[in-house]
Amino acid sequence: MFSGKTEELIRRLKRANFARQKVEIFKPAIDVRYDTVRVVSHDEKAVDSTPVQTATEILLRVSDAEVVGIDEGQFFGDDLVEVCSRLANAGVRVIVAGLDMDFEGNPFGPMPALMAIAESVTKVHAVCVRCGNPAQYSHRFSGSKKRVQLGETDAYEPLCRTCYLKAVEEDLRKESL
Repeated sequence: MFSGKTEELIRRLKRANFARQKVEIFKPAIDVRYDTVRVVSHDEKAVDSTPVQTATEILLRVSDAEVVGIDEGQFFGDDLVEVCSRLANAGVRVIVAGLDMDFEGNPFGPMPALMAIAESVTKVHAVCVRCGNPAQYSHRFSGSKKRVQLGETDAYEPLCRTCYLKAVEEDLRKESL
């Protein structure tokens, strides 16, 4: 989280629009943090999108797009891999933004499989809020163990590996008290 994934997705889609390519953007309907319809980055950059319940719904709603953007890919099921493959096989450029790991540092949803079949992968990292190093972990400090929990700085902090491991140790110590 807080690494600029959505901001980079929006930047790439705006470039495709500038090149006069037909662009369509989708997001999971459960992501209502900033807006129910638009894809919005943490720094408030926004583009209109189509919220969908499932990845398969993208195939039903996409028309003659040359470029398809998908935000928060980790919130979709494994069918997102097949959807992206079908679109790419039809000549559509597909750009997916999402977290590759959940708050426990485990592979998240379809993202690892998407990364495996992608022509290219760009990993962006936040800055560790504790030491300033590149952060690849999203530490949840809200206490919830649910895998999917929408949140911002009220529930998550970006941490590097060292600070993440220390934070997990601190969390376990607090739980045992």
